[in-house]
Amino acid sequence: MTPPAAEEDSAASTSGSGTITFRQYKDETDLPTVMHLIDNELSEPYTVFTYRYFLHQWPKLCYLAFDGDKPFGTVVCKMDMHRDHMRGYVAMLVVDKTYRGKGVGSDLVKLAITQMIEGGCEEVVLEAEVCNIGALRLYQGLGFIRDKRLHRYYLNGVDAYRLKLLLPLTPEQEAALALKQQQQQQQQQ
Repeated sequence: MTPPAAEEDSAASTSGSGTITFRQYKDETDLPTVMHLIDNELSEPYTVFTYRYFLHQWPKLCYLAFDGDKPFGTVVCKMDMHRDHMRGYVAMLVVDKTYRGKGVGSDLVKLAITQMIEGGCEEVVLEAEVCNIGALRLYQGLGFIRDKRLHRYYLNGVDAYRLKLLLPLTPEQEAALALKQQQQQQQQQ
């Protein structure tokens, strides 16, 4: 899974409609843009506090996509401890309808996952509506698998699939896991 090149400021790639750039969320000045994109496309309503929860704690896990200076896509994520390991979570992904099918959604998710890997995540999870075939295909193409079905998960009563992506361990994580297993074996003896 190779993400498009991106930096804190921006990175460019070309598509049929012009130059598409990706950049990380900068600060509170980007908040209205993120809110507008998500509020126009997703079925769940979110308050400004929900956005701030994600964007203030994990700004490096939010990316925006632009066509010239027009924003048309965003991904909002987080990462934290889950049981005994780091877990990434894709909270929101939106690409304007006119830009879908061009790989932009996948690119946004790949950028966030790259940051999650650098942060030590071992897996990434998310929920998607069972009827959102486009989203399910996008995530399947990135290697996500269906973990479970969540009945009436969304406010509109629609079921969701919990999707999970297992990430390869870094050498440091492998060494820590080997040490932990060694200690457990010694305790059992």
